Amino acid sequence: MNTIIEGQGILLGLGFLVLGFFFHAYLVKANAIAASKRAKTILSDAEREAELLRGEAKINAKDAVIRAREKTELELNTQRQNLFDLEKRVTEREKNLTSKLDLLNAKELDISGRIAELADERQTLKDEKQHLKILQEKQKALITEASLLSPKEAEKRVMSRLEQEVAAEQQRYIRHHVRAAKEEAQTRSIEIITTAIQRYAGDAISEIATSSIHLKDESFKGRIIGKEGRNIKAFEMATGVNVIIDEAPDIILLSSFNPIHREVAKRALEELIKDGRIQPVKIEETVERVRSEVDDLMREAGQQALNTLKIQGVAPELISLLGKLKFRTSYRQNVLDHSVESALLMGLMAAELNLDVDMARRVGIFHDIGKAADHGMEGSHAIAGAQLLRKHGEQSLVWNAVGAHHEEMEARSPYAVLCEAADTLTAARPGARLETTQLFLERMQQIEKIAMQTVGVKSCYALQAGREVRVLVDPEQVDDSNALLMARKLAKDLHEKVTIPGTVRVVVIRETRCVEFTT
Repeated sequence: MNTIIEGQGILLGLGFLVLGFFFHAYLVKANAIAASKRAKTILSDAEREAELLRGEAKINAKDAVIRAREKTELELNTQRQNLFDLEKRVTEREKNLTSKLDLLNAKELDISGRIAELADERQTLKDEKQHLKILQEKQKALITEASLLSPKEAEKRVMSRLEQEVAAEQQRYIRHHVRAAKEEAQTRSIEIITTAIQRYAGDAISEIATSSIHLKDESFKGRIIGKEGRNIKAFEMATGVNVIIDEAPDIILLSSFNPIHREVAKRALEELIKDGRIQPVKIEETVERVRSEVDDLMREAGQQALNTLKIQGVAPELISLLGKLKFRTSYRQNVLDHSVESALLMGLMAAELNLDVDMARRVGIFHDIGKAADHGMEGSHAIAGAQLLRKHGEQSLVWNAVGAHHEEMEARSPYAVLCEAADTLTAARPGARLETTQLFLERMQQIEKIAMQTVGVKSCYALQAGREVRVLVDPEQVDDSNALLMARKLAKDLHEKVTIPGTVRVVVIRETRCVEFTT
């Protein structure tokens, strides 16, 4: 029994021992796990602290780099500012040196000029001394010669010298009065022209020849062309103009160098379009009828111009030729209106000069009639007009003034001068004639080029749109007589080589300057 109880006690002790062992093992394991957790926590805290330390180190490093960069940039900016200030001071010093150098050069040039002037003055004094010596020798020779002359010979020489002095004084007197007469004539001419322009109240009209027809319906183009182009061919053959249909919609253009042909074609085509029957036979009939109407219109225009000026006794052929000018233009100025205006101005100027007003108007209305002559007449329009007027029984004063208004014929009366003046006035009025800027510049350059090609010309200036040319010549190469010849030659060359509306005034200026200094 005791043995059993002892065995049970031993087993119970062994059980407690095993249980204690297992409990101790559990505690050891629990402690080990707790220690592992604490170690991990400590490790993570250490890693976090290390990461924070590394971040702080990076931030500190960046701050140090930024501070170093800012410090470096500040030092660089300071150095740049110092360099800029230094460069500015150097530039200012260079400018000061340059201005001082220019001042020194100017002073040097001034000194050189003064030295040259002194040298010239010395040379002038030497020349004057030499001249005085020559005069003294001549005076001595004259005294010696006079002492050997007889009273009659001495009187003869004195009279000869007096005659020379009187002749020189007479020439100066004549030149003075001629100059005064020219100035008075110029003043009087300006007054006459100004009075005529003020009294004349005509408008300056610039017109363009109309050569287009507007269609109400586009279908008329096909009817005008006709089958296989028969209608348009017949129209062009009958009128002598070119018909341009496809240039613009609803518009037909008529092209021809002859303004009368254009007018006939325009009127005929308008009648055909209005009638609606367009065929070759109808075209020929209409063109013939319109051509007769235009001829009557030209005669009426010529007669109306003559009635306006109260001119009578004109040949019918001249009236028709005068009416042709209604359809001609010069620089877009209607030639018939230009002729009427010239006639009115000539009449006003003739009244101021106590000349025949009717004669002046007759010359003015016919001065451009040569422009209506056909190509069979040779010569310029002034010469052609003179021939026509002479052929049809006009007075010699009339056809001579017409032929001489461009100085192509010798003028036999003051009416030629009045005609030239009136022609220039009507052409030069603002807005009367139009031309492109390019043509204007080319004409001015051509005028100056022709003048500069003449020997002895120093400079040339074209003024008043090319109607006046002033030429400055070298006085050592061109004397007074040659200056007059040069002016005539230049006027002739400009008339032959340059197309200028109106006349050109050529002024040749010869100037000699003598400079002396007081001692």
